[in-house]
Amino acid sequence: MPKTAFPSPSDTTVVGPMASLAGLLREWLPRQRWFAGKDRPVTDLALLSLTELFPGCLHLLVRTGHTPVPAPGGTTAVSGDCYQLLLGVRKHLSPRLGRALIGRAESGPLAGLTVFDALQDPRSAQLLLERLRHPGTAGPLRFEADPAVSVPTGLVPRVLDAEQSNSSLVYGDAFILKLFRRVQPGINPDLEVPGALAGQGCRRVPAPVAWFRTTHPYEATLGVLQPFLPDASDGWTLALEALARGDDFTAQARELGQAMADVHLALAAAFPVEAVAADGPACDQNSRTAAAMTERLTSAAHCVPALQPFVPRLRTAFAALEACDAGPPAQRIHGDLHLGQVLRAGREWFVIDFEGEPSRPLTERRSPHSPVRDIAGMLRSFDYAARQRRPWRPEWARRCREAFCAGYAARAGWDPRKKHGLLRAYETDRAVYEVLYEARHRPDWLPVPMAAIERLAVRGG
Repeated sequence: MPKTAFPSPSDTTVVGPMASLAGLLREWLPRQRWFAGKDRPVTDLALLSLTELFPGCLHLLVRTGHTPVPAPGGTTAVSGDCYQLLLGVRKHLSPRLGRALIGRAESGPLAGLTVFDALQDPRSAQLLLERLRHPGTAGPLRFEADPAVSVPTGLVPRVLDAEQSNSSLVYGDAFILKLFRRVQPGINPDLEVPGALAGQGCRRVPAPVAWFRTTHPYEATLGVLQPFLPDASDGWTLALEALARGDDFTAQARELGQAMADVHLALAAAFPVEAVAADGPACDQNSRTAAAMTERLTSAAHCVPALQPFVPRLRTAFAALEACDAGPPAQRIHGDLHLGQVLRAGREWFVIDFEGEPSRPLTERRSPHSPVRDIAGMLRSFDYAARQRRPWRPEWARRCREAFCAGYAARAGWDPRKKHGLLRAYETDRAVYEVLYEARHRPDWLPVPMAAIERLAVRGG
């Protein structure tokens, strides 16, 4: 494809290719796992940046707009997101790439050409790795790497099918490249945090090997290459296997608690509390946190009517937070911790995916929070695992929760179980988030967090 077919990303006429792509992308985007607006049609599609990464492969940043949706208070909210796309363009598509097909352009500069998801194409995936192996620039894109790590050539790529909010490529079972689909301004925590932890000598988190970012339309992280652990199993899989066999999981849960405490201690050292959290007394922080939790509850109950009968009692958990003692200092945390975010290789636990909850603003995900938030996320995950089999195994979940907290306390020097008010508030907030997520994405799973909502509302924990 001639490079003159497309204007510079800084050219105001860069919208030209959208004459070929807009219709195709409006149909294709809502079918992707990582697309956040599945429940609302794409009404607007704007091209923010376009770079010909190599012949036949286009890198795009596009902004989507959605139909306004009702919001609390009788107002309407207009939403949209910026997405990263790698599109292949060819005259004819190989049959083996059938699942990658987006469509055939009927008009505009790409008329008559077939458009497909380039990440599904082994050749495009290998050329993308070559970009990362040799730091440099391509238009507004910047490719960077750790000079101390050598990435070999010729690694065979494969796409991980299990990814939800992003896309990941594994290269030769040696490295994994995560591409962030929803792009926000600023450095992504999944690059920032593992890099900082590597500087602390923390071996619980794979360190970044290479990464790339954009400078247009704003500075943002686009992807991170890290070592891949081919023989590792994620905590969710291991927990379900133990449940299927009728095995106890408390030893693994205790070791996982120790691993998470190690990570929290390293995070506190890498991101000193004084530098990031000197914004008022602990009681003021608790008040702001309680207010934010209450606001999220109100918004979720507006969207999920099943929550509404429990709202008054759930609010008491957040009100009690304001009366709690300070608890552990706010610090950088994982932000979306659950059994799927930890890997066990041999007898060691590793923590991955520091991006945080992708639905929340990047500034919030990079802000300090109580480590109790991570602990509550893992405790909720044990409950999720226990409910995957019938009959439900509440004692299995309870023992895992106790063991995790005991392991954490042994390393961290403080016991989450002795911070009942804090733990209840954060676990309630997490369950509210789960209710909203399941209602939108997996309605069949909604009874799982709703059972926790009932427990937290009726029995207080």
